Amino acid sequence: MYQLMIRQFLRTKTCQLGLILILALGLTGIVIGKQFLNDKEKRVAQTVEKQEEHIARNIKFHGDDLGLLLYYLKFSIVKAHNPLTGLSIGQDDLNPSIQQVKILTLEGQKYDMDLVNPTRLLYGNLDLSFILVYIFPLLIIAFTYNLLSEEEETGTWKMVRVTVKSQVKFLLMKLSLRLFLLVVLMSILYLIAAWVLGIAWEEAFFAFFIVGLLYQLFWFSLSFWITLLKRNSSFNAVVLLSFWLILVMLLPAVINNAITNKYPVPEALTTVIKQRDGYHQKWDTNKKETIEKFYKNYPQFAKYGYPPEEGFNWLWYYTMQHLGDEESRKESNSMRDKVLQRQKMSKQLAKFFPSMHSLLVFNDLAGSSLSNHIHFLQYISNFHENIRLFFYPKIFSQATTVEIDWEQFNPAFYEGRNQPVEWLKILVPLLAGILIFLVLSFLTYQTL
Repeated sequence: MYQLMIRQFLRTKTCQLGLILILALGLTGIVIGKQFLNDKEKRVAQTVEKQEEHIARNIKFHGDDLGLLLYYLKFSIVKAHNPLTGLSIGQDDLNPSIQQVKILTLEGQKYDMDLVNPTRLLYGNLDLSFILVYIFPLLIIAFTYNLLSEEEETGTWKMVRVTVKSQVKFLLMKLSLRLFLLVVLMSILYLIAAWVLGIAWEEAFFAFFIVGLLYQLFWFSLSFWITLLKRNSSFNAVVLLSFWLILVMLLPAVINNAITNKYPVPEALTTVIKQRDGYHQKWDTNKKETIEKFYKNYPQFAKYGYPPEEGFNWLWYYTMQHLGDEESRKESNSMRDKVLQRQKMSKQLAKFFPSMHSLLVFNDLAGSSLSNHIHFLQYISNFHENIRLFFYPKIFSQATTVEIDWEQFNPAFYEGRNQPVEWLKILVPLLAGILIFLVLSFLTYQTL
């Protein structure tokens, strides 16, 4: 009987068109992910090549004045390549993975973005995570909305009830057939993605697969419960599509709006204003007063004393630059904390909504989440601090450029946080959703 069901279902136009469409979309998502990674690798290679050229060119033109040279020099920080990002691009299409910073004020540099076509940003990227979260449930609905109602509407259900020992078992066989086909299709897409994107068979990749599988099981359990309500096909289709609209489109938008209103970020503007004012106002401030503030933060530089009030001095200039960041520090930290609070609250609420939860987990596993970018920005801040403290003594002591080994300044790579997969946190919300609809199905099956 199971073999007969398979043959009959595979002959249907719904099955054929659905599987072909999902396969085509999945392959397209993988290709887009590969193009994204290739573009990133190309830019990283160019960054490594151009940094050496950039330093050599500026030394040629400004090599007689170290302070002036470092005014122009930029140092590159690269977010390391992660093949899983090709499956779930997440925030990485918006936030740059390569930053170039000077030893000047940092706050005005941290949020520089790549030049990207705004239309492309509007439409987003069709990666595999999008296919799994948004498109696969629609195919599940198309495959299951008439699981029982079609039998009743065509008049074959009475005959089935007579010929089968268990009506529920018969429906589960039909459901498992559809589940089997989609799991096979999803597995094929994962295997192709692993080969095309060069993904290692590691824990994060297996977690990515299991989350995708459980997410599909959630929709199958929901569809099975609706089937057992014994309503007509039109009703089932409308209800299932309503669930899809609410869980996948409406509630995430409402939650995002609520979180944005709960944690507004006016500091995004005030940080820039404070940083700029903190720097520009120092031009009209007593030099000694400015440098004293700097020495309080870095007493090891107090030995360089105070420059004369008249005229220009690099010690005073770079002191002004640093104090611009210091005076915006409070707003900068507040903005970072609020963004992390948004991310934390999103994850907490997403536990009750499988679509949101799955997408956030995909982004976390791929290293393309918002919190990952915040940690990248913190790495940039630490890098900026270290590079400043390296050059300040040389600038203040009026060292020459020939005294510095410039070959050591290769692009710095941010490897991300090596955190183990938290299996309970990522699986329990999905398993709970599946269990809820299985219990509802069990309570409803007696009506058959």
